[in-house]
Amino acid sequence: MEDRKKDITIYDIATRLNVSASTVSRALRDHKSIGKKTKKAVQELADELGYRPNKLASSLRTNHSKTIGVLVSWINRPFISSLIAGIENAARKKGYQVIICQSHDSVVLEKEYLRALYNSRVCALITSLAMQTEDYSHFDLFTKNNIPIVYVDRTPKIDTVNKVKINNYQASFEATEHLIRQGCTRIAHLGGDPIQSIYEDRLNGYIAALRVHHLPVDESIIRQAEHLSAEEGTRLAQEVLALSPRIDGIVCANDTAAVSAIQYAESQGIRIPEDLAVIGFNNDPVCEIIEPALSSVHHPAEQMGEAAVSRTLNIIEEEDSEINAIILDTHLIIRASSQRLPK
Repeated sequence: MEDRKKDITIYDIATRLNVSASTVSRALRDHKSIGKKTKKAVQELADELGYRPNKLASSLRTNHSKTIGVLVSWINRPFISSLIAGIENAARKKGYQVIICQSHDSVVLEKEYLRALYNSRVCALITSLAMQTEDYSHFDLFTKNNIPIVYVDRTPKIDTVNKVKINNYQASFEATEHLIRQGCTRIAHLGGDPIQSIYEDRLNGYIAALRVHHLPVDESIIRQAEHLSAEEGTRLAQEVLALSPRIDGIVCANDTAAVSAIQYAESQGIRIPEDLAVIGFNNDPVCEIIEPALSSVHHPAEQMGEAAVSRTLNIIEEEDSEINAIILDTHLIIRASSQRLPK
């Protein structure tokens, strides 16, 4: 029987090139500390000798599984699915895998899946908080064991964590101001639970825009929902449209509620945008399907996922211990649902 060919190791490559094994290891990982010429020589020899990295041995040596845990609310939401796509693509390019769990916006499930991911020995966690999470102590399981966490979109109301988000306050201010410039004077706000900073910021941005333009802040037309689902969007729209004087604009904290608001309003004979201008948040694909097409705030979900992975790998591979808040740019996308005046 023919003997099995001996596996090539980094030590074999190091001996042939007269460099250290650590140099070979860093070169194969495309580390910035290794010059291009050395990287090229190492990679060419590795290919020639048929070197294959022993991922199991590597993980045992470094206690580093090359698997990132991802815990989000609902994977069937367009924003979250795009976020996950960004995370997966960026992680795969760097040789990492992901395990994805969804909390269904339940704090109980969030805690259960945190424990499951920890027991799966993930090397890091990227997460977006469940809607009702306001105590973050269950995440200590990771931080106390030096497993990095990067929060995305729904992030804790504290400054001592790594996070990736947009400027929700400014985006909501601009969305509200857009309706004001279209002639709206009585604008409702349909938002999520302000327990989460993103919804608190979107509410505050809306209020600030009204005040800057000397419009009254009427608490009766500011409504929140637990999940801001399609059903809740219909209910909230029904409530605010029943009030007098009638509203002439709605700023929604997501597109799901905005679409429901449009559909309910039209079922009552209310014209969009002539009688009621509506703008949403996220720029989900449904924005271009609904008639009239929905104006919305662009929410760069895929880029947020990529940025979260980049930050995660900086912590793991570069041992970057600084706390960073990454704020990505966003902008309004104006469509027929809010366009009353000529562009």
